[in-house]
Amino acid sequence: MIGVIGLLLGFLVSALFLIQGKRRSSNGGGQAKKQSEPKDLKPKSYSKSEVAEHNKRDDCWIIIKDKVYDVTSYVEEHPGGDAILDHAGDDSTVGFFGPQHATRVFDMIEDFYIGQLRE
Repeated sequence: MIGVIGLLLGFLVSALFLIQGKRRSSNGGGQAKKQSEPKDLKPKSYSKSEVAEHNKRDDCWIIIKDKVYDVTSYVEEHPGGDAILDHAGDDSTVGFFGPQHATRVFDMIEDFYIGQLRE
């Protein structure tokens, strides 16, 4: 019985260390990496015709308020299904600010930002 308890405690402690290690590497490691990477001071810019070329499920860019986002990796996860593809390669501002989106979407979208729309 003591052996079983010892194994369980050992398992729990090792699991705790693994979780803490992953948190450190994702938080601390990411911050250190970001500091060492050169930052572009000026965002890349894209013309409307360049954005229009990215209008498929496996290559999906959208425009929201003159900012360009590559949402390709999010298409399959989109809770609204293929609605995200309705304006693929085009301006999605009206749909994005619709009542169907929770406020967290406004923070999430910044992860997909790739540049500004060029006039």
